[in-house]
Amino acid sequence: MDKQAKPRLVWFDANRVCAAMGVVLIHCTTDFSGGVFPKADAADRIVPVFLRSVAEFSGSEMFFFFSLFLMAMRIDRRSPPYGQAMRDQARRLLVPFAFWTVFYAFFRLLKADVAGYAPQIWAQLGDPGAWLGFFLLGKSQYHMHFLPTLFLLFLFYPVMRLALRFPILGIALFATLGAMHHIQDYIWSLGLDPSVRDYLIRATKVMGYVGYGLAAFALYGLWRDGIPRGESRLIRKGALYFAAMAYVATLPFFGAALFSGSWGVRQDWSFYGHFLMPLMMFALFMGAQYGDWSPRWSWLAQFTFGVYLVHPLVIDLYDVAVIGAGLAPHMAPWLVVTSRFAVVLPASLLLAVGLSRWRPLAWTIGLGPAPWEWRQKQVQRG
Repeated sequence: MDKQAKPRLVWFDANRVCAAMGVVLIHCTTDFSGGVFPKADAADRIVPVFLRSVAEFSGSEMFFFFSLFLMAMRIDRRSPPYGQAMRDQARRLLVPFAFWTVFYAFFRLLKADVAGYAPQIWAQLGDPGAWLGFFLLGKSQYHMHFLPTLFLLFLFYPVMRLALRFPILGIALFATLGAMHHIQDYIWSLGLDPSVRDYLIRATKVMGYVGYGLAAFALYGLWRDGIPRGESRLIRKGALYFAAMAYVATLPFFGAALFSGSWGVRQDWSFYGHFLMPLMMFALFMGAQYGDWSPRWSWLAQFTFGVYLVHPLVIDLYDVAVIGAGLAPHMAPWLVVTSRFAVVLPASLLLAVGLSRWRPLAWTIGLGPAPWEWRQKQVQRG
């Protein structure tokens, strides 16, 4: 990228940082077993549910959008052969994924031992089917699904390239999400064995999420061709309105969680409000591309992948400390959520920065070559 274009992408980095904060907050807004504080009164659930609704302005789907936008940039500028492009993505995504999959498969025992469900985790570790789910579905930890799903999405980038030529295809996201929602409802109604159902659901999710790629490639094409300052302001204003409408559409889902104490199923416009939010938020930041963005956003952005990968580790350490100290039963839901977030976000950033500066493990968060790659380069030089 030339020097004149680089400052324009600070808006992109700011979006990545905000999205990372949102993902961490999402995972901090539950009780110690991942629920919506079902034993608490509805009034006591207001803060956790409200913070969850705000956090979902930037969920994990936002990271699909970022990655697909960057993929569009690489394909447009380098036009690598399909096989080479997939090998590069496998190296960037699947190698760190394999490391963290094994790590989290065993690390979960720490919290499980304190919380009293260690036998279930040991049973999973001895089940070949569970390990298959770990590596194919990313089920070793609640956020790991992102990496194998993203790799499968990249397989469809030749289809996404259509949106570079015809940006109108970006609106196909509405149709692909609708089709995905329709078929997933049907799959759930069949009463299939969970081991089969989960793979079918993931296959339909990948097909539906190709729409994110079409939208990301379309927006990249518009950005590449140049959006004047005045039109950018219009995009920002329109995106702000549509993001607000998407948020309003999700309120019935969060209202049900508030009064029932459990996360339900996203239906109707609650579903669309949630899954279309990444498009609205991305457009909002892109519309602000000419703003006076601080370069600190770009410095922080390099660690967002690391924060995404390590924050469940820090959450578990926080939970173990609180449960082990006997504080959990005495903490109000709002205190659990806010104190967890106040600890986990900075600690995750510090851990990501620390890993980035330690060459033997920097590759695990995408900030350095793997040890075997580094040694190969040394051999080639020497």
